[in-house]
This record gives sequence, C-alpha cells and structure tokens, in this order.
Amino acid sequence: SVMIFLFIIPAIPAILGNFTLPLMIGARDVAFPRLNLASWYVYIAGTVLAIYSMFSGSVDTGWTFYTPYSTQTTTSVISMTLAAFILGFSSIFTGLNFIVTVHKLRAPGMTWFKMPLFVWGLYATAVIQVLATPVLGITLVLLILERLAGIGIFDPAMGGDPVLYQHFFWFYSHPAVYIMILPGMGIISELITTHAHKKIFGYNAIAYSSMAIAFVSFLVWGHHMFTSGTSEVSAMIFSFLTFLVGIPSGIKVFNWMATLYKGSIRLTTPMWYVLAFMFLFPIGGLTGIFLGALALDVHLHDTYFVVAHFHYVMVGGTTIAFFGGLHHWFPKMFGRMYNELAANIALLFVFVGFNMTFLSQFQIGRAHV
Repeated sequence: SVMIFLFIIPAIPAILGNFTLPLMIGARDVAFPRLNLASWYVYIAGTVLAIYSMFSGSVDTGWTFYTPYSTQTTTSVISMTLAAFILGFSSIFTGLNFIVTVHKLRAPGMTWFKMPLFVWGLYATAVIQVLATPVLGITLVLLILERLAGIGIFDPAMGGDPVLYQHFFWFYSHPAVYIMILPGMGIISELITTHAHKKIFGYNAIAYSSMAIAFVSFLVWGHHMFTSGTSEVSAMIFSFLTFLVGIPSGIKVFNWMATLYKGSIRLTTPMWYVLAFMFLFPIGGLTGIFLGALALDVHLHDTYFVVAHFHYVMVGGTTIAFFGGLHHWFPKMFGRMYNELAANIALLFVFVGFNMTFLSQFQIGRAHV
C-alpha cells in the first residue's frame, strides 16, 4: 500500500510534473495553485492515516483489500481503506489541475503537436486519474459500510458478491498501472532526445500511443480475474485486449530505439537510467503479455511470476524513469549539479540489486507450474 498509494502513483506527477509542466507549456503556474496546495495537504492527511493504520494494528489483506476476508478480519482495514480514499482525492485534484492547465494555459503558438512528450504523458495520466480514481473511492466506501453497518454488498454470507469487489477494484487498479507508467514513458522520451542529441523519432506516434494506452487501460481489468470464474467469452475478450495494449507500448519502445540509432549519445547519469529502463521495462511488458494468455495465466496466477512482472513494470519502469528525470532536471530545480560519480554508483547498486531480487522470482513462479 505504501509503495502504490504513497509513492509510485503520486511521485512523477507531484514532483516532476508540478515543476516542469508549467515551464514546458509557457505558463506561470498550474491553472489552480490553491487546489494544487490542497492536494498536497490531502496527501499528507492520507499518508498520516495510512502510517497510523500500520502501527496501530496490522493490515493483512494486501493492497487489494480482497473481500470477503477484508470485511471479516479484525485488523486495521477501515482506517487503511479510508486513507486510500483520502489519497484518491489528492490524485483527482492533481489530474483536474493538469487537464485544465494543458487546455487553457499553453503559450500562444504552442499547438497540441508542439507540446513536449512529457506533457502528453502527464495529460494522458491526468485523464485516467480523473475518470478511474472515483471508482476506487466508491468501492472503498462500500467496503467500509459493509464492515460498519453489515450491509451485504461483497460478503456472500450477507447476500453479497466478492467477485463484484474484484471488478470494481481492478477497474481502477489496472488503469492505475498506467497512471504510474505513462509519466515515466514521457520522461524517457525527453531524456532520449536530449542526451542522444537527436530529434525524437515518430513524435506523433508516441503522442497518440499515450492516449491509446489511456483509452485501452479502461478495457483490460478482467485479465486479473481469469481464475475468478468469469465466462470463457469474456476471458477471451479481455485476453485479446491485453495483447492490444502491448501495441502502443511497443510503438514507444521501437521509436526510442530508432531515436538512439546514429544519435550522438552522451552517457550521462540520466542516459544510463534510460538504458536501464530500456532493459528492464520490456521484461515487465513481455511477461505481461505472457500473463494475458489464458492458458499460461491460469497456471501462473498468484505465483511469484506475477510479483516479478509487476515489479519490473513498476520499479524497472516507473521508478527508474523517475530517478532518471530527477537527475535530468536536478540542476534546473536546485541550481547546482549533483555528483556524477556518486549518481552512477547509486544506479549500479539499484540496477544490480533490483535484478538480483526479482529476476529469480520468474523462475520461482514458473517452478509452481
């Protein structure tokens, strides 16, 4: 829960997005500065409540809060789900702010297809934040009501349906994966063109692919539920849509590779992070395609293979891109240069340590088959 709700979802939009978005489109600030500040206070409130939940008692449901267990356990589920509900408002405020900023505050002459690709990534992310996050909020409120008032919504003992909870939760949580990765992809587009000293290859395709990923992300939640008793027809449709979402992601990767081709590449710390991303993220993406195949997913579901896939996308993708962007814009943000040697050593430790931790988990999960 800390990794997802407190770090990966807000990290890039809140830290790098708030700083660079107005600069990139020629605005003085985001459209609603006070709403922006309010989103920060709401985030702090949700964070304090989430940490309190962990220290006041265990939260043994995992970050998915699956029913009926989460409605029956005596652990701190109510306070933790309330924290996630509050954090959702912070996400919605930021998304609204970014959408209005991009639409209304672009400098004269800056058309949509002259915007930096990081702005496209933030914009696509903001659309998902505004449309998907309320679904999670409503779901968590229903979960709290079931625990407090005994209303039969998800608990079969009270006439509810636990699979309904899964539908609600994953309708948000799969788009949430793209809330995490789309800004990271935007960062990689900026870093490659800067440190390879070359114009990005296929600008329009990368921009459209960001919006395509945002759109398709709302249609693939069912691939988390292949073992939950869904019908064969719906499973086949969700499997096809899972393969489909790989196309815009592949467009980005191949366009990045084409940009690097014959570029004047300077191996700065941000560029090393780009290369780390180009190695790690495709592993996460390709294993996601494996899990989209019905015959494989049934066997690999709930194994360490899924854990490894998830972390190669979230850490190997989002976090590596975030660190790359942080180093890239560090001089702009703080007016001084970081220590290049120390930064490279830190990247080496992160890259080696991450692969040592999670690469083996693919084998651990596969061994269960």
